[in-house]
Amino acid sequence: MQRTRIREIFSSQAGQRHTVKGWVRSKRGNKNVVFLALNDGSCVASLQAVLDPSQLDENLLKEITTGASVAVEGELVASPGGQQGVELQVEKLTLLGTADPQSYPLQKKGHSLEFLREIAHLRPRTNTFGAILRLRNEMAYAIHDFFHQRGFVYLHTPLITGSDAEGAGAMFRVTTLPVDNPPRTPEGKIDWSADFFGTSTNLTVSGQLEGELGATALGEIYTFGPTFRAENSNTPRHLAEFWMIEPEMAFYEIEDNMELAEDMLKYLISYALEHCAEDLKFLNDMWDKGLIERLQSVVKQDFVRLTYTEAIDILLKADVKWEYPIAAWGVDLQSEHERYLVEKHFHAPVILTDYPAEIKAFYMKLNDDGKTVRAMDVLFPMIGEIIGGSQREESYDKLVARMEAMHVPVEEMSWYLDTRRFGTVPHSGFGLGFERLMLFVTGMGNIRDVIPFPRTPKHCDF
Repeated sequence: MQRTRIREIFSSQAGQRHTVKGWVRSKRGNKNVVFLALNDGSCVASLQAVLDPSQLDENLLKEITTGASVAVEGELVASPGGQQGVELQVEKLTLLGTADPQSYPLQKKGHSLEFLREIAHLRPRTNTFGAILRLRNEMAYAIHDFFHQRGFVYLHTPLITGSDAEGAGAMFRVTTLPVDNPPRTPEGKIDWSADFFGTSTNLTVSGQLEGELGATALGEIYTFGPTFRAENSNTPRHLAEFWMIEPEMAFYEIEDNMELAEDMLKYLISYALEHCAEDLKFLNDMWDKGLIERLQSVVKQDFVRLTYTEAIDILLKADVKWEYPIAAWGVDLQSEHERYLVEKHFHAPVILTDYPAEIKAFYMKLNDDGKTVRAMDVLFPMIGEIIGGSQREESYDKLVARMEAMHVPVEEMSWYLDTRRFGTVPHSGFGLGFERLMLFVTGMGNIRDVIPFPRTPKHCDF
């Protein structure tokens, strides 16, 4: 008989026969009856399977412990317990895989998130991480769906790059040269011409620059892939390997960019509320009592829009003892400042614009004041910055001047500058960190808990 997923069982009628395969979450009973709680990862709920121990080999029954995998076949009956509508009266059981009860780490008890990070290869079997990973799957689908509905082209940008043109600094080197004795030039420097690509290469921190190339040919594109940053940071908000969604749009001014960012975030959160209600309810009840209310609030509200200068005025007047005091206009905002604006002052998501040019990237379009750029950051409750973007500088001369002022190698970036030489147009884009989005949607407090296998300093297990 064909296997039925447990999520489908709960919408089935009593009297039907089913084969279910899954892992044993718990086992209880006596000499007359045995109850197994089975879960197959398709939903939070476990199915209760009822066995008659007299119909089973005693040694087989002993091997069915927490963590073991089984296949059961039988009839679906109304459950007298009331916690779920149906249960399975087992007529046939097959043991697929045993689990040593002395060493299996996921016994039926509470486990801390810190402990579960140490067994990331097994934590998806828990209700918490099953819910998180199902939500992650749905959000990835919703992202593609959002852009596909709007006619965007999904562009695959390279993971290996020959430049650090964005000034990201901390990048992972990609090389086939021997680590202990690389070839060297007469001056004693490493001879990258002998490497696989014939030049120094790294893992990318962003697909944006290549995305701009696509946008200036195809109109509207988006990237969605892994990015890497070799930053020695152990905060709950940073990973060395993370996923980015980066749309780039020709003919978009900064206002169009802000509209798209707000529409996308509301679409994604609405999608989660509609399609992931069971998992969200579990996370709300288990970890964050205000999660669902917070998600609903973001969808219902218009995002507040104000300039960096207006935000600085608000923050300077705030009666708050900052961990990072604001000295004057021109400083980069910290998470505590961003969250104050969202959570305390406006009680709504905020889009900040017109940042000082000195604290933003070279490719952002300079405003007429000569001091600020057409940047936009979307700030969310509990998170701070969730999106960063800008209108890109389309003027060849202005872009070259900015690159020279910020010591970005102009010759090395000739391919990027060609889009400003040949049919340049106003264009804009932004980046959404997927794990930042998942932090908000799940209500989790540590970014290591919203990616299957987190990569952080000194940690590259599994």
